[in-house]
Amino acid sequence: MRPWIQVRPQAGRRYVITGANGGLGLETARILGSRGAEVVLACRSVAKAETAARTVPGHDRGRVEVRQVDVSDLASVRAFAAGLLDDGRPVDVLVNNAGVLGVPHAVTPEGVEMHFATNYLGHFLLTRALLPLLTDRVVVVSSREHRSGRLDLDDLGWQRRPYRPFRAYGDSKLADLLFMRELDRRLRAEGSPLRAVAAHPGSSATGITSGSGHPVVTAIGHYGQRLVGMPAWRGALCTVYAATMDIPGGTYIGPHGRSEMWGWPAPARMSRRADDEALARALWERSVALTGAPDLSRP
Repeated sequence: MRPWIQVRPQAGRRYVITGANGGLGLETARILGSRGAEVVLACRSVAKAETAARTVPGHDRGRVEVRQVDVSDLASVRAFAAGLLDDGRPVDVLVNNAGVLGVPHAVTPEGVEMHFATNYLGHFLLTRALLPLLTDRVVVVSSREHRSGRLDLDDLGWQRRPYRPFRAYGDSKLADLLFMRELDRRLRAEGSPLRAVAAHPGSSATGITSGSGHPVVTAIGHYGQRLVGMPAWRGALCTVYAATMDIPGGTYIGPHGRSEMWGWPAPARMSRRADDEALARALWERSVALTGAPDLSRP
């Protein structure tokens, strides 16, 4: 029995999934679509997303929509959010899935490194912008590698430190978890019915290293994960679990197996840094300044 049929029916529920033209995002959309959900594929490449959309159950019934957004570009995020807000249709769940890994050093106009911009900062702005439409929860996709993160808020562009792409990735995934926990705290402080949760896919075979620009890194990511990792659909089950099950805000889900590399969805281990409230508040304040996003009050 394939596990996705155990997901409760999703008819009438609407999901926005970033980076859904392949990998974990597409598999998440397919699983949710198979249970009757409406799915918005929020992707940088419309052409790739439209091809992917035809593989999502429900596309022939008008339940799958493609919209363009580049989460590394704050102007693109604002335009995407404005389009959804103008439509006014509620969004039950926002899945912040899009990500990059091992990319060459590059800095955005805001002065932040590309892993941080794509994996975290664009999603911070998107989440804050879409809060008026959300009815249920925000799901943040993190990684086991958040445990390697150190997150220097005074050097987000990696100008003073020697650039290490995999360390930068870990920093961005640490930022994701800090954001999730701080967002959930602020939502609860305001008495909001919304919740924020997170998930990670363990070791899953995806094409996330394809943007590295380095053939060896790309090959290791592509073939290595296929040899030792789970297929993408199994990794996506952790995201689906976080998005559909009745779990408390602040929950982190990952594979149940050894070192959380393989297995079925279960509570995951979060590093001490990821639960550092002072660091989370500092990251939030810096993110507000970088994005211009309206703040949530907090006692």
